[in-house]
Amino acid sequence: MIHTLEQSQFLPISLEDAWDFFSSPRNLDRITPAELGFKIVHQPGDKMYEGQIIEYRVMLFPGFWVPWVTEIKCVKEQLSFIDEQRFGPYKFWHHLHRFEQVQGGVLMKDLVHYALPLWPVGEIGHEVFVRPKLERIFSYRREILEKEFRGHS
Repeated sequence: MIHTLEQSQFLPISLEDAWDFFSSPRNLDRITPAELGFKIVHQPGDKMYEGQIIEYRVMLFPGFWVPWVTEIKCVKEQLSFIDEQRFGPYKFWHHLHRFEQVQGGVLMKDLVHYALPLWPVGEIGHEVFVRPKLERIFSYRREILEKEFRGHS
């Protein structure tokens, strides 16, 4: 089963500043909760580009680390990009990041489609563990971005 997570956030910054921030994979660490133990293992280049392969490690629960490899797909400068899991904790992961210039800043939109392994057990884990954890991760990111870009308008 494929699940969907959508989120929008207004950022009081220019489209250029938003793109500069989000097109640097190094900033992922800054907007990811420490509890995930998120670490970039391999990242060629400081700026994102189509076809870029990025390797991370994430902690599913204390002491249990898993590799997560994503590929950056379909980069449209200052408009959107997609990251897709090549292998990792999900059976399927497709994350569309969109940026739209609006009055006073940028509207950033996320659309994530994902599926879990080990059906039907994965579906039970989705409701109890995965969905709440994803919502916490995106909530944390929202808070960090609000602090990071407060007063930039």
